Amino acid sequence: MKTLLTNVRLIDPEAQTDAPGWLLIDDAIIGATGPTGPAEPTADNVIDCGGKCLAPGIVDIGVKVCEPGERHKESYRSAGLAAAAGGITTMITRPDTLPAIDTPEVLEFVRRRANEAAPVNVLPMAALTKGREGREMTEIGFLLDAGAVGFTDCDRVISDTKVFSRALTYARSLGALVISHVQEPILSAGASATSGKFASLRGLAAVTPMAERMALDRDIALLEMTGARYHADQITTARALPALERAKRNGLDITAGTSIHHLTLNELDLSDYRTFFKVKPPLRSEDDRFATVDAVRSGLIDIISSMHTPQDEESKRLPFDEAASGAVALETLLPAALRLYHADHLSLPQLFRALALNPAKRLGLSSGRLDPGAPADLVLFDPDKPFVLDRFKLLSKSKNTPFDGARMQGKVLATFVGGEKVFG
Repeated sequence: MKTLLTNVRLIDPEAQTDAPGWLLIDDAIIGATGPTGPAEPTADNVIDCGGKCLAPGIVDIGVKVCEPGERHKESYRSAGLAAAAGGITTMITRPDTLPAIDTPEVLEFVRRRANEAAPVNVLPMAALTKGREGREMTEIGFLLDAGAVGFTDCDRVISDTKVFSRALTYARSLGALVISHVQEPILSAGASATSGKFASLRGLAAVTPMAERMALDRDIALLEMTGARYHADQITTARALPALERAKRNGLDITAGTSIHHLTLNELDLSDYRTFFKVKPPLRSEDDRFATVDAVRSGLIDIISSMHTPQDEESKRLPFDEAASGAVALETLLPAALRLYHADHLSLPQLFRALALNPAKRLGLSSGRLDPGAPADLVLFDPDKPFVLDRFKLLSKSKNTPFDGARMQGKVLATFVGGEKVFG
């Protein structure tokens, strides 16, 4: 079965091009692409895309799905449907569940549930230490064999440097990717905002941006010692960028990501104490936001992710400092990212380099490209379609989005996973 998507704008993050053309889906893979013209191939099914944009499906690192333990917040079925509606074709899920995904048996359960329930690809990460308690590392080799694509304790930073260095050394011997949350744990404990005049005026518990820099500096020193494969999940401050640049220049195997919320929101959004804006790390200053956007544009920050973190109403309807951190973002990731495109901060190929190509490369996946032979994981979208977001129309079980009621621009029209249309 061949499907021809014709009259499209091909967004190629590898070639960094945005040009009219066509794409042929041959069963589950991309058969060919080419420019608009008389040489377009024939196919069993021809879809005229009306000049809309076609890009590789988003590969989202750091999605929290609350199975096992908190299925009322998000299930693999609801997360998979939300991901498909958001143009995400591969979810890389976090192990911060109840219980934590720290044994091959729990990982196998998660993989089986995900494959049964989700219409998109789901690749699980596993905990780096047992129970995410930072005391004893997990059986990394067995978890790799069971299908773990990375190892992280998520926002529970391993404060025992000896434990972390041993885990990095062992991961290095197996070629495993370690993902770290770069916040100095003592300074950042209990923080809801970034320290400064605004946080003081609002009376919010705050953390200095140096907490991010200090944690990154420690991790870089351990990388020099161990030679491990390493990814910093969220770089959100200007102070951390010089250290990241030096580490890359020195040849360490390090990449970095940031969340869509830190690219499109800032600390002033906390002014009304709306807890849907409480995320971890806390929203930063506008100067930090601009510095982070610049780092994505230059390629210093490699990856943009949703950091999708469902929370129920009960955990959010609390005083700001007591409310749970996190926001759902599977369906808002692309339209929020398109704010950077419409503001002329990033081109569409630059956006999809960070949303699709780089995360796929970091994880050793063949997706994230428009090359013939790559999986036909694709998103068709209208970058100019305006809408007002209604959180109650989101497909996620939890509705804790900071973009509720926001005017947004950019709609997903169709999502393909392995050549099969799963949305649209």
